[in-house]
Amino acid sequence: MSDSSTSPRSAAGGPAAGGIPSGEGLSEFGYEQEVKRELGWYASFAVAFGFVSIATGIFTAYGSVLQSSGPMGIWTWPVVVVGQLCVALIFGSLAARIPVSGYAYQWTSRLANPVLGWIMGWVSFMFLAVVVVAVDYTIAATILPVLFQYEGTNQNAWVITGVVVLLQAILVAISTRATQRVNTVAVTIQLIGMVGLTVLLFAVGAATGQLDFGTLFSRGDVPAEGYFSLGGATSVGPWAMGFLLGAFTIVGFESAANLAEETKDPARVVPRAMARAVIGLGVLGMLFLVAVTALAENPAALAKSDTPVADVIARVLGSYVGKGLLVLVVISIFSCGLVILLSGTRLVWAMSRDKRFPGWQLLRRINGTTGTPMNAAVLVFVIAQILLATFARSTQALFSLFSAATLLPAIIYAATTALYIAKRRSLPPSRGFQLGRWEVPVLVLAVVWLAYELLIFRDASFAEPWRYVAVMSAIGAVYLAYLLIRYGTKGLTMPDLHDIDRVLDDDAPARPGPTSAERP
Repeated sequence: MSDSSTSPRSAAGGPAAGGIPSGEGLSEFGYEQEVKRELGWYASFAVAFGFVSIATGIFTAYGSVLQSSGPMGIWTWPVVVVGQLCVALIFGSLAARIPVSGYAYQWTSRLANPVLGWIMGWVSFMFLAVVVVAVDYTIAATILPVLFQYEGTNQNAWVITGVVVLLQAILVAISTRATQRVNTVAVTIQLIGMVGLTVLLFAVGAATGQLDFGTLFSRGDVPAEGYFSLGGATSVGPWAMGFLLGAFTIVGFESAANLAEETKDPARVVPRAMARAVIGLGVLGMLFLVAVTALAENPAALAKSDTPVADVIARVLGSYVGKGLLVLVVISIFSCGLVILLSGTRLVWAMSRDKRFPGWQLLRRINGTTGTPMNAAVLVFVIAQILLATFARSTQALFSLFSAATLLPAIIYAATTALYIAKRRSLPPSRGFQLGRWEVPVLVLAVVWLAYELLIFRDASFAEPWRYVAVMSAIGAVYLAYLLIRYGTKGLTMPDLHDIDRVLDDDAPARPGPTSAERP
């Protein structure tokens, strides 16, 4: 960011030259405005809400929680919501200062150093690549078999998921505006549908006498001994495993920050969109979990089902109503995968624009006809198909996928929180959102939550997700080594990084950054 003599903003923080509102200019970050700013506050909220998608998370992970923690595992949900809300507030504070596509990659590159920023970008790519597969696999594995009354197998789930990812990639590649409209409509449907579904479950359950709130405090078939224990060196207690339900679901709110360059007044809109998404989904998700669990009848038997939530809905609401609502859930999950693929595409494009991603020469291009980074969308699609082929062969494909998609954001959130703590007294000025007096309590809660969450992944059952992290990290390490050997650390300097430095140290003279030809 620049001082008043060079900044595209006015001294009062009003519109810049050319009528660009405060916080919307990219020239101070070294970029040109290549994509259109079309997202308003609701569209930005829809991106965050659509990625998180309680329908996706609960339909995916509820069965695993019943098996590991029993019905009482749902009470981990409120703890996760508070922890993730604190993380969202930290992300919002950073997004208000550096509202540029690439979110954690950009923040770490500019506030710490570009090498650490590259690592953060690569980890974020690893997350987005696997979570789109996990989300779309949920449709094929947990809903469609109940909806169309067929036996789900790894093979047909593989094929169906591949087709769903293909449809999402085509939409993202062809039109950002159409993608946003589909997502906005889908999120509206999800809001109405999930509220309606929750109300119907409570109403019909009460009318028919099927509601049993005592089930909420049942352990099912999980032994009472050691239920709340902290576990050992390579194991965690049964109740702790229940945290995976919320930890897998309440992630991805930062996708709104990844589309900052396409958002109007992003410094104000994006932070609020992330916080509202977490709060809204947290409340609605808890009510839905209470309804489904209170109607479980036999939790031990339900835990053995591959489609537990869909089974409860179909039994309580009847075949026709139940299936109609499941169609709405399919739409919600499709939009979730759509937003994830869109976010992954933007991250790849943002890193390629800085010449940081393998194949950047092709991936940084904006298609002249569609106005989208089409090549980046194609790459994300191809990587997703490779991961699908790898994980779909596992006997516990869904658990492995959602575990990997929970581990990686925990790493990203922990690293970003550590960055904020290290730089919080020298951050660039906010453009519309700051934590103020709540900063310290928010940071303390976030650190406690993230430390606890990461410790859960010491359990031996997460061996396959850790292997994915190891393999993808090794691939990234090879490319990073290539960049460092060929260009050195100076060659990885971010565009206009010297402007950020001037804000961090007002007394330091501006240092000229390398030209685009000098950077890799």
